[in-house]
Amino acid sequence: TLVRSHKLVYAAHYYGYTGPRHSGATGIGETTDPRYRDLSRAELFAEMHRSSAYVADTPDRHFTAPVWISEFGVAKDADATDRAWFTNTVDFLVEHDLDFAYWPVVGFHDGDRGNQWGLVRYDGNGERRSVLDPDDWRSTAWRALTSAPGRQGVVEPVRTWSMLKATHADANRSLRAAADWDGGARKLTCPDDQRLIGISQRGQGGLCTDAGAAGLGAPGALSKVTSEAGVTTDWARGFTKYQCSQGQFMTGYSVRGDRVSAVLCAPARVALAGEGRTLWDDRGDSRPASGEGGDYAKGYHKAQCRADEYAAGIAFSTAIGRSGTPDALYCRRLPG
Repeated sequence: TLVRSHKLVYAAHYYGYTGPRHSGATGIGETTDPRYRDLSRAELFAEMHRSSAYVADTPDRHFTAPVWISEFGVAKDADATDRAWFTNTVDFLVEHDLDFAYWPVVGFHDGDRGNQWGLVRYDGNGERRSVLDPDDWRSTAWRALTSAPGRQGVVEPVRTWSMLKATHADANRSLRAAADWDGGARKLTCPDDQRLIGISQRGQGGLCTDAGAAGLGAPGALSKVTSEAGVTTDWARGFTKYQCSQGQFMTGYSVRGDRVSAVLCAPARVALAGEGRTLWDDRGDSRPASGEGGDYAKGYHKAQCRADEYAAGIAFSTAIGRSGTPDALYCRRLPG
């Protein structure tokens, strides 16, 4: 999760001589792990999806982002194994409509010897050789890649989900809030253009989103809540409740050890007063059946509001048998 959302693009490199667990080394330091060129077409497709493409191919998750294959390439004088790898890799890029950068674009040659990798190669006299030359086997795959009817033009914005993880340190992603808004506590704070929508047991993680209400926040100071002063109804009977004041929404929370310390609230640009409901995470998950946002705290129970709701408060208990962990989330319907 970045402080400024919508700025992340993942990059991956693939070469025939490297592999999922192979550095590409030869001689001393080389391992017996397979290289990408050793994989069958089906194995290569599965591995490229597992290691990178799933990020772009899986919509509506906290990890969803564009993927750029920022390095791949092969030599004109490659053997049959590398040629098959290159052709299969190009087919994968076309099938998944992944953006790419070939390496290297320009090289040098001497009588068509020397650098065999470049798409365009020059000798000392300026003679040019190209991947589009009739004697360059790469031409067929290259033309297929560059002429593929992939998606072009403006890509419409999609709703964003961001994961907060604060197992051992802060996950403070706000620019407006003072960095240490709860001294000594572990803090989980959403980016300024998102709101908190999910919590986890023991304060191990959180989920932020702009779904249903992009740009919900309004200018103004954020509020740290450490009492029940803002509670308007007993939505978690017998539990201590930290709730944002009317017209505010949760943008973060903090814990000391596993115990709830505070809730951070932000002012909204629209009136907030929708009907509320309580979600419990003290015995299991309370999350939308769609799985939207993804698993943001693996191994821990979670409570997550729907995309048409906002989080307004957290409840916890320090009674006998309870340790003050986040046990319940108060969700209220967004306007409209």
